Formats: sequence, structure tokens, C-alpha cells
Amino acid sequence: MTPKLTLVGAGPGNAELITLKGMKALQQADVVLYDELANPELLEFAPAEALKMYVGKKAGNPSFSQNEINGLIVRLARKRGHVVRLKGGDSFVFGRGYEELEYAREHGVKVEVIPGVSSCIAVPASLEIPVTSRGYSESFWVITGTTRHEELSDDMQLAAQSKATIVVLMGMSRLQDICDLYKKFGRAHLPMAVIQNGTWENEKSVIGQVWEMPRLVEENGIGTPAIMVIGEVVSLHPSYALDYLQSMQLV
Repeated sequence: MTPKLTLVGAGPGNAELITLKGMKALQQADVVLYDELANPELLEFAPAEALKMYVGKKAGNPSFSQNEINGLIVRLARKRGHVVRLKGGDSFVFGRGYEELEYAREHGVKVEVIPGVSSCIAVPASLEIPVTSRGYSESFWVITGTTRHEELSDDMQLAAQSKATIVVLMGMSRLQDICDLYKKFGRAHLPMAVIQNGTWENEKSVIGQVWEMPRLVEENGIGTPAIMVIGEVVSLHPSYALDYLQSMQLV
């Protein structure tokens, strides 16, 4: 038995969006450690005798610390063999996957990384919002809404002045601050989308402009987990023009 860790990106939510390679890794797992944002339907790919353990983190709920998860990976790999770490989206996009890989490798555990479909691209795409499109956006930025110190990322200052499409992950607690920042730079008119549970059956979304987004989110009961998309590409959403005209009472 060779201790091994495989980091598998579970995709944005819909179980069918995991990669074929990720599914094959699950089929060969002795242990599956899965996160809050990984679809539990994916556990069906793992052998019946495999240990399946939830180690997710959710705001306001007791959860494993990152150090505890790191130690668990190594202990279980040594005891049982192949540990599959199933993480929502892609393990290397704000998933702390590299920390787990580094810790396992330092403790003599063989490691492999299987990339996943990241929500920063897939969730907007599922609503027909491209993160880049000719004539609208030449680049896109992916930013965490809050740092580990619960502060607004300094990068948001630059992002709010950029012509790039901005995708904000884990930023709902700072929604008002983010919108205020855009207002500060005279960009409150930019199209914006907030999408909760993207690609899941219970997906909810609101489309509008930056200045009105805190109100729209509250009125429509949008909560976490959710991503924000800010930029001209949001105007390509099929309902954007109609929604905007209705809000202006022009139709």
C-alpha cells in the first residue's frame, strides 16, 4: 500500500461537470474527504467500502481547521492508502489545495492534482454570460471578496477601475462595500450579476447594475454561496436589456 493524495476538483456544483479523470480517481479511492461545495452525488462513484468523510467549512458552523484537514489527509493515507480530496470548483482557485499538497508531500505522501471546472468561468457561462467577448472585455480577473482577516481585498481597488470583467468569489458579506467602491470611481452604472448556487438545481440569480445590486439581492433572497460578475459582458445576458428597461419604466 502506497500512501497517496489526489486533489480532485469537483466542478461548480452540477455532478455532471466533474471531469472524467476526476471520476476515475473517485472510483479508485480508499478514502474521500469532501467539502461543502462538492456535490454529494459524486460520492456514488467511490467504492462502497471507501471511507467517506465530510470536512467542509461553512460560515457560522463548527468545522475542521485547515491544520486538522492536513493532518487527517496524512494519517488516513498512511492507514488506508489512496485519499481523494474532493473540493468544489478547482482545488487551486481559492481552495487552499496547494497547502494540502505541500503538507502531504512533506510527510512522504505521493500527490496528484486533477484540475476541476472552476465556478469563476462555468457559473457565468451557464447563464450565457461570457467572461470575455470581443468588443466588451479583453480580460477577466478573479478576486476573493474577503481576505483571511475578513477585510476587503486590496485588489478590489484596482479592479473597480479596470475595464476587465471582474468575478468575485466569497464576497457576499462585503457586497455593499464592493458596490460602494465602484460608485466611488463613478462606475455604478456597470452591469452586474449575482448568482447563488450556480449550476445546482436550486440556482438563483439577479441581473442589474452595480448601484442597485444590494437592494436586488435583498429583495430576491440571494444568499451564499454566490459569485458576483461585474462588467459590460453581463449586458449580454438575454434578460439584461429588458430588465433594465423595465427598471427605468420604459416598457
